[in-house]
Amino acid sequence: MLPSLSSRRDWPRLSRLSLKLFAIILVTNVLISGLVFVFVSRSLDEGFVNYLERSQSTRAETLANALGEQWTQRGSWQWLRDNPRAWQSLVRSQLWSSDRHPPTGIDRQLSDARGYVLLDELSNPVIGEPLLKPPPQDLDLDIPPPPEPHFVPIRSGDKLVGQLGYLPPERLMARMDQIFLERQQRNLTIIVGALFLTSLLLAGGLAWWLGRRARFMTLATRRLTLGDYSVRLSERGRDELSSLSADFNQLAETLEANRRARQRWVADIAHELRTPLAVLRGEIEAMQDGVRPLSPDNLGSLQQEVDQLGHLVEDLRLLAQSDAGALDMHLVPVDLEESLVQRLEDSELRLESHGLTLRLDTAPVWVRADSQRLRQLWDNLLSNTIAYTDGPGTLQVTLRRRHDKAEVIWEDTPPGVPADELPRLTERLYRVEGSRSRRSGGSGLGLSIARALIEAQGGVLTPSASPLGGLRWTLAFPLDLPAESSAEPSPPAGEPASSSGSHTNR
Repeated sequence: MLPSLSSRRDWPRLSRLSLKLFAIILVTNVLISGLVFVFVSRSLDEGFVNYLERSQSTRAETLANALGEQWTQRGSWQWLRDNPRAWQSLVRSQLWSSDRHPPTGIDRQLSDARGYVLLDELSNPVIGEPLLKPPPQDLDLDIPPPPEPHFVPIRSGDKLVGQLGYLPPERLMARMDQIFLERQQRNLTIIVGALFLTSLLLAGGLAWWLGRRARFMTLATRRLTLGDYSVRLSERGRDELSSLSADFNQLAETLEANRRARQRWVADIAHELRTPLAVLRGEIEAMQDGVRPLSPDNLGSLQQEVDQLGHLVEDLRLLAQSDAGALDMHLVPVDLEESLVQRLEDSELRLESHGLTLRLDTAPVWVRADSQRLRQLWDNLLSNTIAYTDGPGTLQVTLRRRHDKAEVIWEDTPPGVPADELPRLTERLYRVEGSRSRRSGGSGLGLSIARALIEAQGGVLTPSASPLGGLRWTLAFPLDLPAESSAEPSPPAGEPASSSGSHTNR
């Protein structure tokens, strides 16, 4: 669900981020467009001049060869001096591709007979003398003189019989820049202008889109800080913003779940404390009213309730330390088999008194653990098994090394736990039955403490259904590799991996 926009100031608008993005994109595109315009214009100018130079040089050489052949036939240039029209006919026949279709545009300018000058062998002008005279210039302006014509030698055999001159590109550009360059630059200006407008639209659209999403995220974050954990962001798309929205939604769900858990936790603690306090209050009032005598038996009953309160407070303190990462642990190499077998054998009479038979199958495995915390872990699992396993029944415990883990399988006989309830067994104060009544009178924190203890030692506690009909717990501890490398054999090949499990509040 998207955050609601309850006021005009909450509506999406261009934020500072949007304006910065808009300015950056626009300025970048303007600079790129300007550089493209400058470099392309310069390239057009230089490329056009180079084209003119090559084209004029080719035409001049063609015309010079034809003039050399004419001189060989006639023996002098007098025929051109006597008949200027013959010069135009010669240029047209050599430089025009067809008499019927004269060239147009730039080719027409380059094929114009007036753009060439012919000198005899003594460098005297024959045709085109005006090209040798530079145009008049304003004496008050500091303008460089125009470039001189370029000349190509004219030969008849091995004899130099004259020179053919033609205007360099700089002189032609004075007449042709309006024909070609300005037209190309105008087209380039249109292209750059269109690019600028497109950049403007794209920058504005992208800035608005990003600003809108950033605004929604800002509003959602503001509502989240005010305690509204129901807010959600749209996760459409596969970009980084969509991933950020998904992470935000996950954060909101986690905070909402933590708030519900905290509320339930406080309510459960209040309930657990209320029962022994109510019993204490009732018995004390009965003694004050003389209904019950002040006897050692009645005081012993009060002592039991006080002890239960003390155990509950101690369990809560241990869980609080676990949540804060301050649980006191002294991890040293420990023989897990010795710790487990010793505690179970010490509790065998207690198990038998509740109609439970103990079956052990263990092997030496060394781990890094805290001996006192291991004993507390076994006690919690034992208490849970005794409280929730019907007699006659069986407790079967197996200890094996599997790969790089020490695996303890703790399983018992019915009653079992529904599969959908298994993941919640280690939740604090959770019981499978719906009511708060309990057969054992326990605090409902034993399995939560067991999970905290094993996780503090680097292990994992996992519940599952037992083939015996009850519940299976799988406890996986990291091995103490230096000790294991010389003492522990590898598990037999083909040994089936057991599912994880042990006991919880049932």
